[in-house]
Amino acid sequence: MIVFDILTAVLVLSGAALAFTAAIGVVRFPDTLSRMHAATKPQVLGLLLVLAGAAIRLRGHVDIGMLILTGMFAVITAPVVANRVGQLAYREQQDLHDVFTTDELSDYAEGGSDGQN
Repeated sequence: MIVFDILTAVLVLSGAALAFTAAIGVVRFPDTLSRMHAATKPQVLGLLLVLAGAAIRLRGHVDIGMLILTGMFAVITAPVVANRVGQLAYREQQDLHDVFTTDELSDYAEGGSDGQN
């Protein structure tokens, strides 16, 4: 039993640390694209670690299904939101040509929304 408690504590604390570093990244990073990266990748991984720790703690309980649904929702929606924020940041900022080494969206930016002509 003590092994499960230690594993739960490690998962929850590491997930909380990742979420905390993501929050610091959102505040401290200079541009929108960097903030978008900090808001999605470590935040989702931190949430999944906290949910895994909670699932281990609640083993055999009916609420584990809700934890799984919460994790799936976060994994599904985070890339979509990051993609939309990235496209909006690209369209709104005109001085990004110095940041990118290859500009793959330049052909699609003039064509209309979502690259459809």
